[in-house]
Amino acid sequence: MSKELPKFSLLLPVYKGDSAEHFSKSFLTSTAQQSLPPTEVVLVQDGSVSHQLALAISDAIDSSPIPVKLVKLEKNSGLATALNMGIEEAAYEIIARMDADDISNFDRFEKQIPLLASDYDLVGSAISEFEDNESNTLAVRPVAVTMSDISERAKFRSPFNHPTVVYRKSAVIAAGGYQPMGTMEDYWLWVRMLKNGARVTNINEPLVKYRLGSGAYQRRGGKNQWQSEIAIQKAMREIGFISKGVYLRNILLRGLYRFVPTPLRKIIYRKAFTN
Repeated sequence: MSKELPKFSLLLPVYKGDSAEHFSKSFLTSTAQQSLPPTEVVLVQDGSVSHQLALAISDAIDSSPIPVKLVKLEKNSGLATALNMGIEEAAYEIIARMDADDISNFDRFEKQIPLLASDYDLVGSAISEFEDNESNTLAVRPVAVTMSDISERAKFRSPFNHPTVVYRKSAVIAAGGYQPMGTMEDYWLWVRMLKNGARVTNINEPLVKYRLGSGAYQRRGGKNQWQSEIAIQKAMREIGFISKGVYLRNILLRGLYRFVPTPLRKIIYRKAFTN
């Protein structure tokens, strides 16, 4: 007799900058259209949203065959706070993440949840990137799979694609949950989970289609990204996750990446991080 798969929550934050159309597609592909749908949806509305987006949220809840728990934050509090609230409200130990502008493959959870059932604490996947047409894949962002490769990659860059992850609530809480770290609160969580001994893996197959919005490569550079870069490198050094030599290497290479012209940053990103 096959082992019964565990129930799980889908955690999906939404805020005023999200498109109503993109949200509706993200919600549908991660719920009713899944071959293994979640047991519940925890939808966190981070502050006020447009009338159009509010209607899309209401329609998604009303038409969903899966129970939806709507958590409303009075003001926009940022992704870390929104996700921590959602984790707190989730009824199940296993939580799947999703963003409001991406698209889940129909068999995403069918492939990830059995790995969580076999005692992994965190399972991610590769992503395929697109702009306007989801059928037109621009590139695939691959991932490391083994514990050793993931730990090694994490010393230089984030080893997981955030919208793809499914994790154990207890493992995230044990690592301290999401904490403010500029634009890198997810990377900082993965580092602390690894440091804490979490069992992790990736499926090196695109299970999520990742939407590249306008200005995607420009947003990867600039002062704010540089400040986040400095902060996380210092934090990783302080907890002993990276050595002084790795810290200096990261500051140099990742720092330069933040300040090169946007067209060059796009070329570097494509060659270094995607197939």
